[in-house]
Amino acid sequence: MIKKVLLVLSLCLFICLGFTCQSKKEVVKMHQEIKKQPNILFILLDDMGKEWVSQYNADDIETPNIDQLAKQGMQFKNAWSMPQCTPSRITFMTGQYPFRHGWVNHYDVPRWGHGASFDSEKNPSIAKIMKKAGYKTCIAGKWQVNDFRLQPEAMVTHGFEDYCMWTGGEGGNIKKSEDRYWNPYIHTKGGSKTHEGKFGEDVFTDFIIDFMKKNKNDPMMIYYPMCLPHKPLTTTPSEPNANSKMDKHKAMVRYADLMLEKLVTALEDLEIRDNTIIFWTTDNGTSGSVVGHISGRAVRGGKTYLTENGVNEPFIVNWPGKTPSGVKTNALVDFSDLLPTFADLAGSDLPKEYQFDGKSFKDLILGKQEKSDRDWILTMGSRPAKIENGKVVNIYKFRDRALRDEEFKVFVDTLKQITEIYDLKNDIEEVKNLIDSKHEEVQKALMKFRKIVDVLPSEDNQPNYTKLSGSLYDISPKELDKIVAGRNKNNHAPKAEPKANDD
Repeated sequence: MIKKVLLVLSLCLFICLGFTCQSKKEVVKMHQEIKKQPNILFILLDDMGKEWVSQYNADDIETPNIDQLAKQGMQFKNAWSMPQCTPSRITFMTGQYPFRHGWVNHYDVPRWGHGASFDSEKNPSIAKIMKKAGYKTCIAGKWQVNDFRLQPEAMVTHGFEDYCMWTGGEGGNIKKSEDRYWNPYIHTKGGSKTHEGKFGEDVFTDFIIDFMKKNKNDPMMIYYPMCLPHKPLTTTPSEPNANSKMDKHKAMVRYADLMLEKLVTALEDLEIRDNTIIFWTTDNGTSGSVVGHISGRAVRGGKTYLTENGVNEPFIVNWPGKTPSGVKTNALVDFSDLLPTFADLAGSDLPKEYQFDGKSFKDLILGKQEKSDRDWILTMGSRPAKIENGKVVNIYKFRDRALRDEEFKVFVDTLKQITEIYDLKNDIEEVKNLIDSKHEEVQKALMKFRKIVDVLPSEDNQPNYTKLSGSLYDISPKELDKIVAGRNKNNHAPKAEPKANDD
């Protein structure tokens, strides 16, 4: 009898232990499933073309940390941004081209006012999508498409759980708010204030690292829209004695490189680097007042222009053990592809209420395919918008734009006509317009692009937002029109002159 009781008890204990072990295994498995979602760190520099990255054969600078990121990851040759700040950043946020999300022209919301704002109640938001997928979301750096005086919690509304933002130059508060580098004026959940004696990028990166420490056990999506190396030119903590304009520009580029090192080191110290994928790129080309060199060729900054120096950006993806190492790819991607790629990495479906233009390139960066699913990419936008009836509107009904495949690039004018075509494999500076060529390959390319252009909407959408009341400053529509009228309507960047950097 005693033996039978002991046998039953032993059996029960064995079963209980089995269930306990199974439960522990399930918990471990569940945790592993969660960690399959990689952390995503998206670093976006402001106004810097390939001519300022040594891994892209820049002659005038050394960027060792960016270079290492590329050498140990995937370096893109054909990644397109939009040509200026606002269209690039909102294309990233929405996964839509400017003709769809409406922010075709640049509009500096806190500086120019009129109750304008990026409205994530009416537009897609990458942060909302990632948060819904279980991600902890954070942003630090530059924004400029909401006025935090009117919308202090704008970033939370967009889906970012925590934030540390330069306010942008605020109309009526310019003297204080203009500072983004030394003594920066920064907005957090505690409000807006000047950080005396601090350098902006240090404040942002420290904030990001603190966020990572608090949330390292959860999947994180961190967006770091860096202020560097956008003007005003300045010294940096590592080069306080930089004097000339070019010395300051180079110092700012080098400090951006150091910020990457700082973040990578933090990821390693937190033991989460292997589960973190870093996307590193820039929002558009360098300012036109700055000339760099690539393999001995002078390259003037192409910001606001549709030429390659304005929109073909340095673009690097690095995920240790997952992204093929040392790959330089010709694959086509553009900024509209980032949202669907992030969602794909997170295992999340895209909201069905919106139409997206981008395509995921997850399989490309994981080495499962050699090309993206793109046969063509598109870029458009730039120059300040107008104000009509109190709201932001685009300058043209149909804004001029450019499209390209791996070989040919076309320019489309405001009448929706292809006016130029270039063979980028042999003419990277876009000098020889082949529009009148009878060559079979050119004619074939023109036919392909005309079919694409024909199905594009004939009229660009306007920015979709609810106008805010109580604006603290509104630029005069006539003054804004002067800024618009003063811009060169030709979307080709002027060629560089050898002595442009002498000062």
